[in-house]
Amino acid sequence: MEAENQTGFLEFILLGLSEDPELQLFIFGLFLSMYLVTVLGNLLIILAISSDSHLHTPMYFFLSNLSWMDICFSTCIVPKMLVNIQTKNKTISYMDCLTQVYFSMLFPILDTLLLTVMAYDRFVAVCHPLHYITIMNPRFCGLLVFVTWLIGVMTSLLHISLMTHLTFCKDFEIPHFFCELTHILQLACSDTFLNSTLIYVMTGVLGVLPLLGIIFSYSRIAASIRKMSSSGGKQKALSTCGSHLSVVSLFYGTGIGVHFTSAVTHSSQNISVASVMYTVVTPMLNPFIYSLRNKDVKGALGRLLSRATPCL
Repeated sequence: MEAENQTGFLEFILLGLSEDPELQLFIFGLFLSMYLVTVLGNLLIILAISSDSHLHTPMYFFLSNLSWMDICFSTCIVPKMLVNIQTKNKTISYMDCLTQVYFSMLFPILDTLLLTVMAYDRFVAVCHPLHYITIMNPRFCGLLVFVTWLIGVMTSLLHISLMTHLTFCKDFEIPHFFCELTHILQLACSDTFLNSTLIYVMTGVLGVLPLLGIIFSYSRIAASIRKMSSSGGKQKALSTCGSHLSVVSLFYGTGIGVHFTSAVTHSSQNISVASVMYTVVTPMLNPFIYSLRNKDVKGALGRLLSRATPCL
């Protein structure tokens, strides 16, 4: 096939996690279960926050956005994988693959930036409590979310625009369960220098810098907590930051784990298994972290479920 002239008709083959026919039913059931838990858990968080006036604060506004992003992230990857297993058809069209690449870049970028915004919110709440309402006003919070989306959308579009200039004229098999950017670049027979350079630059700007911002915020928070004389104040500050810090650790831990696995092994199966952690497991666990570690969310969920019970 002359892929250079027929990208509109080009199809890739997603090899998935395993080619063993005996494992396909297990993989299908496992991923379907995790996807349903992810969607249900994050929807409950969104509904609990929207239905409880006590949670109409900046922190929970950002949390509801994070839950929505987690649903979208899993949805852009898992359903296609399930369809491929169910139909025993591993192909994905060129345009569908580009779409999956776009969204699989967009939502991790949004997660990274939003977690940074949430760290700033906690920094203001703990270190400048008297000015919190003034600084974190609804207009400013909306602006932060808008800027987060703008950066994510523009960055992802830039990657996609560079990808549309690539030609593919060799192996079309992707050793992964979704169209991941670096795997697509490995299949290209044209020069990918600009693509690779952009990946490294954006990883530094949108990966390392936000992490440094989070570390700075929590270093200031830790210093402020140490200065507090009231044990009750310390406990309250720790409880409001604990859930977010757990999510940050899980997000960056799994992301770094995937990159470390890619660096030390050439096994595509090991890399794919590691990728499951940040594409499926992390979005699934976030609602549990916030509901189990946060009394306000736990209480709102209880009230939501108690109101829903009489309707069943």
